[in-house]
Amino acid sequence: MASVAAWLPFARAAAIGWVPIATHPLPPPPISKDRRKSEDEKLLINVSGRRFETWRNTLEKYPDTLLGSNEREFFYDEDSKQYFFDRDPDIFRHILNYYRTGKLHYPKHECLTSYEEELAFFGILSDVIGDCCFEDYKDRKRENSERLMDDKLSENGDNQNLQQLTNIRQKMWRSFENPHTSTSALVFYYVTGFFIAVSVMANVIETVSCGIKPGRSGTLPCGERYKIVFFCLDTACVMIFTAEYLLRLFAAPDRCKFMRSVMSIIDVVAIMPYYIGLGITDNDDVSGAFVTLRVFRVFRIFKFSRHSQGLRILGYTLKSCASELGFLVFSLAMAIIIFATVMFYAEKNVESTNFTSIPAAFWYTIVTMTTLGYGDMVPKTIAGKIVGGVCSLSGVLVIALPVPVIVSNFSRIYHQNQRADKRKAQRVCTRRRLAHDLLRPPNPLSRIFTIRCFSAYWLRSGRPTKSHGSDRGRFANGRRACISCC
Repeated sequence: MASVAAWLPFARAAAIGWVPIATHPLPPPPISKDRRKSEDEKLLINVSGRRFETWRNTLEKYPDTLLGSNEREFFYDEDSKQYFFDRDPDIFRHILNYYRTGKLHYPKHECLTSYEEELAFFGILSDVIGDCCFEDYKDRKRENSERLMDDKLSENGDNQNLQQLTNIRQKMWRSFENPHTSTSALVFYYVTGFFIAVSVMANVIETVSCGIKPGRSGTLPCGERYKIVFFCLDTACVMIFTAEYLLRLFAAPDRCKFMRSVMSIIDVVAIMPYYIGLGITDNDDVSGAFVTLRVFRVFRIFKFSRHSQGLRILGYTLKSCASELGFLVFSLAMAIIIFATVMFYAEKNVESTNFTSIPAAFWYTIVTMTTLGYGDMVPKTIAGKIVGGVCSLSGVLVIALPVPVIVSNFSRIYHQNQRADKRKAQRVCTRRRLAHDLLRPPNPLSRIFTIRCFSAYWLRSGRPTKSHGSDRGRFANGRRACISCC
């Protein structure tokens, strides 16, 4: 007890701050309510009926925004003692969380345009979105911009279609780009598609064996046995392709741009071998070069891209994934050089080895990394087999890494085209339905609905709503006004 009593003066002195006995200071004493109100106070924010509570210091951490500056006082309601904002409460929850934590998140289920409008209203830049949501926000914004651009182009195209085209070139170009606008354009569209299929099939069938060469060993291909038939068929296809190319060149708004386009180059490459073959003599050397040139006829199959939406989507996907494909090729090239060099030095002392040089080992590494494995070149040493196994595993990893990016881009472009087609079909159906509604005789229910909408339209425009009448033209005007607002 004496020892405890000896420590009591020191405990009392520490309690009043004379002798510090702790390394960390005590928490600050509680502040009275009146004093706290002058420094920091709890604010009540009403967003479209939903109430939020936060501290003033929490909002004033960002004075450049609406809630952090004195501009919020314009929205203060003296009667209810709260700030009222007629905005989206679901998005405001993320905005208030930004003031609390300093991290702005993007909700995937919300509309991108509404989200950006809310950020602009409260004075918050989209650049402060957190790293966890920034990629999703950028992808969504890119998709939205592409969709808006497609809608704008389609609307411009529809407006041009509604206008009277006096120039024959404009009519032809519209028929080529939109075959479904007229019957003649649709017929030409299917005729060219049929001849593309015939040309590709003829190019394949002419290499099939159709008998034995007379007096010689070997088979005779169908292209030599029925030479005249295939020549006439090829001539008909080339004439159709030439006429299509010349008509497109004539109708193109910008001929230089059209000639530099990929599809124009494919058209030229597909028909040039035929015209070059007409001027080649029967010399063996020249004929051999012509046979090599005929290989370019296979490019006619790419003409199907004008008739197939899937091929166009595939082309757009490869174009958007150019960086990923470049990374794939570069990674494969590095791995091929490394493993070919190691494989050559591991197998060079083996008798009758196929790995005679590093370029000769390229074939083995290419076949192994792409998991083909023909078996024409195999390592025989233990070190070579280990290197071959590592080469196979690394090839699988290198090839598999860019595949998800390519698949995601293909899915994005595919769904984007599907949505564009649905919107276009919806607009066409809406126009047909409206045209049908304007032409059919009005029934009593539609008459009452049209009168109400027509009256509301005149009230919004500040005009008197007298003598609605019952003539058909006035009801048509009221129906158009209702369509424009609803």
